[in-house]
Amino acid sequence: MQDKSLFFITALLIGLSILASYTLTTYVTLYYGYSSDHFFVRQLASGFLAILLIWFLATKFPLHQVNRLGLGLFILSFFLMLAMIFMPSSLVTAIGGAKRWIKLPGISIAPVEFFKVGFVYFLAWSFTRKFKNYQRTTLSKELAAIFPYMVIFFIAVLSIAVFQNDIGQVMVLGLTLSFMLLFAGRSFKLFFTLIGLAIALFILFVSISENRIARIKMWWASAQNIILSYLPPSLAQELKIDNAKESYQIINSLNAIHNGGFLGQGLGNGQIKLGFLSDVHTDFVLAGLAEEIGFLGIFGIAFLYILLIHRLFRIANRTKDMTTYLFSVGMASLIGFSFLINSFGVTSLVPVKGITVPLLSYGGSSMIATALGIGLVLLLSKRSGT
Repeated sequence: MQDKSLFFITALLIGLSILASYTLTTYVTLYYGYSSDHFFVRQLASGFLAILLIWFLATKFPLHQVNRLGLGLFILSFFLMLAMIFMPSSLVTAIGGAKRWIKLPGISIAPVEFFKVGFVYFLAWSFTRKFKNYQRTTLSKELAAIFPYMVIFFIAVLSIAVFQNDIGQVMVLGLTLSFMLLFAGRSFKLFFTLIGLAIALFILFVSISENRIARIKMWWASAQNIILSYLPPSLAQELKIDNAKESYQIINSLNAIHNGGFLGQGLGNGQIKLGFLSDVHTDFVLAGLAEEIGFLGIFGIAFLYILLIHRLFRIANRTKDMTTYLFSVGMASLIGFSFLINSFGVTSLVPVKGITVPLLSYGGSSMIATALGIGLVLLLSKRSGT
């Protein structure tokens, strides 16, 4: 194994996820009538499989098969993500009309989690071939060069944002694509053009959904007093929304963080998780843990993610193989943007997007897909001994 530190940091975060799946699910297990260790056992199994997968890819998987694995993951997950649209309800779990999980005996699989990793691998593999000797040119020619990638991206956007009603994943993928193009040697003009296009798409998908507009308004109702206090009174009055309904989730998330203080209430002693904050073991895992382990504990978790991203960039910086370089950067972007969007959401800095924390939030698909990505990075790093 070329980078044992990356392996052990990942394993430590997985261990924290298993612990969180036990201490934060007290109310959920009672509400649904599950045994007290229901989520703990399932996350333990996912965590064990994820660690085993990383170790196998890093030490046993044949390097010459890496393209078959990475591109196969992209094609299969892309197909499953599109096929879900037409699958019957007996095979797909639908919540609020959004189809996100394929039901199998005993488990559910979220294809979008595997698609993100497969898409990043496809981009790294394809950019290596397309841009290896590609010189910078005009913006129009750069846009023409990336047009095939944008077609794939927009098809994925329609599937994720419309049929899965998951705009957060689109934001993560769009940011990752933009940064990978920048690291592949494309111009800042192209980068900012894509960021502008992403913002326009975000506004479009929000404007056509009453539910998303309501969520934006609830977020603004919770955050407006703090934000408007820094603006001139005349402008603040124009932007202020009176009698707006505040987000119940955000209020309780902030209460959990406040209750945790610097050192926390102690593992198992949190109160907000007892029916006040839903999704506390998934989307709001940072808020739930903040109440129990405090600011110091959350700072430690954030530091682990910084170390994880640092190790990925270290592999990228030391390799001479372009595919390894771009895939490491892409995985660092996926993990980093997901962590930032989630943490900003639970602290009300941005509207909540339904993005889980990679490796930490409860959920087997997200954990195993991220582990697969990290395992692929370790496998690719063998090419140049990084």
